[in-house]
Amino acid sequence: MKQQLTTEVIVSGKGETRQQAFAAAFSQIQPTLLKENQKVLLRIEPQDVKVLEAEEKITMDKFLFFFLPRERRQCRVKLEVTVSLTYIDVEQVDFQILR
Repeated sequence: MKQQLTTEVIVSGKGETRQQAFAAAFSQIQPTLLKENQKVLLRIEPQDVKVLEAEEKITMDKFLFFFLPRERRQCRVKLEVTVSLTYIDVEQVDFQILR
């Protein structure tokens, strides 16, 4: 009943810091896997991570074009994550029909 599968998922995330960008990307793994299949996922375990794209954009903001300059950062990553899934295939479970 319990089965294992290894698959690859491409996810992306963005944030103000590099850590936030990676955290946002990793938080997209489960919703992406749930869209792809109808299995009941018991465990999602990342095995390998490959960085496909990593960008950091730095802009300067100023109040009234002159005052209080500050530096703003926007980080964006695109990852290919190899995950090991433990799941239950509900199509293989025999349900009794009660009337």
